[in-house]
Amino acid sequence: MSAGIIGSAQVAGRTILNEVESKNLLAAAGVPVVAAQIATTRDEAVAAARAAGFPAVMKVLSDDLPHKSDVGGVRLGLADEAAVAAAYDAMMAGIRAAAPHARIDGVSIQRQAQPGVEVIIGMTTDPQFGPVLMVGLGGVLVEVLKDVAFRIVPVSARDAGEMVRELRGLPLLQGYRGAPAADLGALEAIVQSLSRFAQDNPEVREIDLNPVFAYPNGAVAVDARVVVAAKETAA
Repeated sequence: MSAGIIGSAQVAGRTILNEVESKNLLAAAGVPVVAAQIATTRDEAVAAARAAGFPAVMKVLSDDLPHKSDVGGVRLGLADEAAVAAAYDAMMAGIRAAAPHARIDGVSIQRQAQPGVEVIIGMTTDPQFGPVLMVGLGGVLVEVLKDVAFRIVPVSARDAGEMVRELRGLPLLQGYRGAPAADLGALEAIVQSLSRFAQDNPEVREIDLNPVFAYPNGAVAVDARVVVAAKETAA
């Protein structure tokens, strides 16, 4: 599956995979994700939400809109088919008004995940060291406190465990103030899956799972973004 999804994007001249492509790619690599489906019309969006289950989430798919929320490109808590239809019409109208030149490839539809402890897990390519994995506490903790841990690929089971446990925000994962403890093993498994995926797919340059919801039993990536190298052309 990796070769097909990545190759198709490269042939089309794209380096950023959309959310649905990214999730399909990572799910095949063993990363648990909230499945998403592409819809390009209101009726397709309604059908996709019906299949996914309610409440549903709708997000615009567009390479021209890196900050979807800023233009009304994310709608949460859509309770039924009527809400999905209304949200689709309002989203398309709002985006056309806010960013009239943006190319819209459709929307992604998924079931809204139950909230958990927010974690960010990703990969970037260092010009000297190659693929480097990152784990951090999500939300304001990663933005303000920069509470993250890094390791160079390949990442062993021991490395993955150390990454999670050296975070300053670890108490939030261990059950702060009576909250249930998160499944640290599930987070470590995602890190190792990304490590193997990065090794097997050197054309992948970046991976961003944000947020990952950590639960007492398991963890799941709610959103995903994969960046690949541009297709090489013959001289």
